[in-house]
Amino acid sequence: MQLLQQLSQQLQTLDQHNLIRQRRTVDSPCGPRVQVDGRELLAFCSNDYLSLANHPAIKQALQEGVELYGAGSGASHLISGHGRAHVQLEERLAAFVGDHLEAPRALTFCTGYMANLAIITGLTVADPDAAIFSESLNHASLIDGARLSRKRVQVYPHADLAALRQLLADSNAATKVVVTDSVFSMDGDLAPLPQLLALCEQYGAWLVVDDAHGFGTLGARGHGALEHFDLRSPYLVYMGTLGKAAGVSGAFVAAHETVIETLIQKARPYIFTTATPPALAHALLTSLALLEGDEGVARRAHLQSLIAQLDSGLQLQRWQRMPSSTAIQPIVIGDNAETMQAGAALYQQGLWLGTIRPPTVPAGTARLRATLCAGHTSADVEQLIVALNALERT
Repeated sequence: MQLLQQLSQQLQTLDQHNLIRQRRTVDSPCGPRVQVDGRELLAFCSNDYLSLANHPAIKQALQEGVELYGAGSGASHLISGHGRAHVQLEERLAAFVGDHLEAPRALTFCTGYMANLAIITGLTVADPDAAIFSESLNHASLIDGARLSRKRVQVYPHADLAALRQLLADSNAATKVVVTDSVFSMDGDLAPLPQLLALCEQYGAWLVVDDAHGFGTLGARGHGALEHFDLRSPYLVYMGTLGKAAGVSGAFVAAHETVIETLIQKARPYIFTTATPPALAHALLTSLALLEGDEGVARRAHLQSLIAQLDSGLQLQRWQRMPSSTAIQPIVIGDNAETMQAGAALYQQGLWLGTIRPPTVPAGTARLRATLCAGHTSADVEQLIVALNALERT
């Protein structure tokens, strides 16, 4: 009972500081409008950026995949769980981003979190003196991967190239790994990837790019941040997720074939887990075709028009809209309680936004996080603009 009382006290402390997280149950497919607790809500909190999660062609492909391969894989990739659909997907992903890598090869994972753990631990496991240089606003999976590596980790300030240059210059490590998000998930801004890559090439370091929020949305063909910045290098190790813009589930790592073979042999999150259902891999082949086809081009263009509409329409005085040209549109309020009250007021109006508080963001920077999707209409975004402008003035 004493142990339960300790946990109860911890939960009470979270509640007192307006830090309790709450789950809501959705009774409809993922989309701009969802059914929650018997109400229809206009959702601005999904990462389904191109609104492909309920696309009829992908649903049909998933059903086809189940008929071909069944419901589960049954084992890890290195036992008997590596199916033909996995092979086809990895080959397709390697081609998808291969213009930006040397001798490209891809490896699929159940989640982006697992992929990031695998990259960082797999690249550094053989070198006890390896050094990791981590961006201060990196996703939790990159932070945890660095911690699990048990290597020396140095954190450089957000987008501070001078600080990173000095850290790299001062390091005598044979294995250096710089890790960064491409699109920062709570601010929506882009990492200076061209300059980061130049530093890595100068000092002989790997550049690990987590493109979870850029894959599918950035680049003329949706090939992500590497296409957006027109980067190419053997120093790049690229991670993309398949449950956001791609609309399905999972993640992948793409890099030089030697890097991928190293992860297969050494990365524990890959070796010791059951492979994703091959039916998902089969569905993702259709998703990738949509991403780089005419429909993907049109959806990205529409998404950009919605971002511009929100930018021009918001007239905030107390709150601060972060400067973001991506689908992630944060509005910093600051106080936890006011942020929760704002989120609740919008929810009552039928608008569902994320309410982001510490420790996800620094103390004093609690925010509403609106994510725009290609399935939203101009009228949907106008409704959001009117509600936010009015709410801030109350």
